[in-house]
Amino acid sequence: MFICDLTQDLNSSHQRYSKAKTLSFGVLKGFFKEQLPPYFLLLQCDSKENFLFHRRSDVLMMTPWFAPIVWEGTYNSEILNEQFRRRNVTVGLTVFAIKKYTVFLNKFLETAETYFMVGHRVNYYIFTDRPEEVPKVPLKEGRNVVVLQVQNYPRWQEISMRRMELINSFSQQRFINEVSYLVCVDVDMRFNDQVGVEILSNLFGTLHPHFYAAERQSFTYERRPASQAYVPRDEGDFYYAGGFFGGTVMEVYKLTKKCHEAMMVDKAKGIEAIWQDESYLNKYFVYYKPTKILSPEYLWDDDLGRPEILKKIRFLALPKNHAAIRNK
Repeated sequence: MFICDLTQDLNSSHQRYSKAKTLSFGVLKGFFKEQLPPYFLLLQCDSKENFLFHRRSDVLMMTPWFAPIVWEGTYNSEILNEQFRRRNVTVGLTVFAIKKYTVFLNKFLETAETYFMVGHRVNYYIFTDRPEEVPKVPLKEGRNVVVLQVQNYPRWQEISMRRMELINSFSQQRFINEVSYLVCVDVDMRFNDQVGVEILSNLFGTLHPHFYAAERQSFTYERRPASQAYVPRDEGDFYYAGGFFGGTVMEVYKLTKKCHEAMMVDKAKGIEAIWQDESYLNKYFVYYKPTKILSPEYLWDDDLGRPEILKKIRFLALPKNHAAIRNK
């Protein structure tokens, strides 16, 4: 049983959302933390405890468009795992290991086998220009590495932007026939704790670790009106990381198609968005709201320390020398 306890009606919530269009959607403080109704999940299970309440008061748990924000302590993994097993779900995990970025594959795959979608079927889709450098990592039953050979490009910015094009193309040609969901992440990372089916939804994004508590005016959206990635200063809800997004194959197809088409328009005009594919992703999420949002637990950098609100660090950036890796 799933019950949303809404202490105020939808009209009241909508009025608050409209009033807040000029305010920040920071997840720690401000208008929404103090004034939005206390949404929470009431879950029924077969354990000795008939009802399990999952609620935290220190973070925002629900957006004004009723998309849950996933933090540790806000869901029941046993219930979710059982539901997804009944649906016989297969998850595709895409990463790009171009040029010297293949050095990150071994740690990425080893930690994924330990923490990513444990107990579920997974296809690791590895886009690379060096297929011979993909390591042979022992895999559990129902989990496969699929190597997809692609060309490289001289500039790392171009490689970054081509990800949208390639994910879009393979979603239509292959992924739609092989997996139920796609999770698209950076390869220069390691899984550090459980990342499971709690993340899955029609369309999800991840709060950027640098901006999850920031005000809207601090977001590094593309601000040049000439760019297809342009976001006006009075628009936008959160700032999302380009290194962790996903959804159903069809929704990821639509997202990557829209982003790639916008990139091509900009390229024809000699424009490159400030943060490449991440800028177009953020523009997309402004107008096509994600149905679930992942907290910074799902993409973190230890250079930022370990804030108390992060009960777990699930996906962690690896230390690296960018100058030695990029464009090599």
